[in-house]
Amino acid sequence: MRLHGKRLLGIYHRLLDRYGRQHWWPAETPFEVMVGAVLTQNTAWSNVEKAIANLKAAGMLERDSMLLMPRQALAEAIHPAGYFNVKAKRLHSLCRFLQRHPGLERLDSEPLRSRLLSVHGIGPETADDILLYAFNRPVFVVDAYTRRLFSRVGIIDPDIGYEQLRQGFEKALGADVPLFNEYHALIVVHGKSVCRPRALCEACVLDRHCLQSGVIRRQ
Repeated sequence: MRLHGKRLLGIYHRLLDRYGRQHWWPAETPFEVMVGAVLTQNTAWSNVEKAIANLKAAGMLERDSMLLMPRQALAEAIHPAGYFNVKAKRLHSLCRFLQRHPGLERLDSEPLRSRLLSVHGIGPETADDILLYAFNRPVFVVDAYTRRLFSRVGIIDPDIGYEQLRQGFEKALGADVPLFNEYHALIVVHGKSVCRPRALCEACVLDRHCLQSGVIRRQ
């Protein structure tokens, strides 16, 4: 699969003109980014914000403090994020990993990504969220919004593999952390507000792109 940087940048600028800069990731520390990346699995960000607020109020949004927190107490604190027992286990696994592997920031991106993927509950999307937003690495995050948007404009096959799609974006756009950061955030806001499963096509700034591709989008 070959993606064309010029077309991808055209879509990026249309989204940027429509929504403005998103200032992602909404977190105060790299550790908070990592926690948010785990908590946002299968839930809305508004629920993650409530869980993060609970952790801050309890003074537990710090690696060693979270490790000392009993699993049940952690699950109760992150209850708003859903799947709280599962996510509490994943957060403890992440904290143990960070404690056992100091100096991760010195690793190159691919070895760091491999290590993150070895952590219980961290898959490719979560690992790439952490790489981009916590470690400032030029890794393009692929999520359901990305697949929906770019398949509708005729750029990708919706069933393409994660790694092939991620690498395709990175090759087409070049290693650009600020661009990847902003592009992913814009894709998410567009996917939530307009390019939904039942698309609001009349409000879409990318309508011209979809018509050019010859794709008939489902209403």
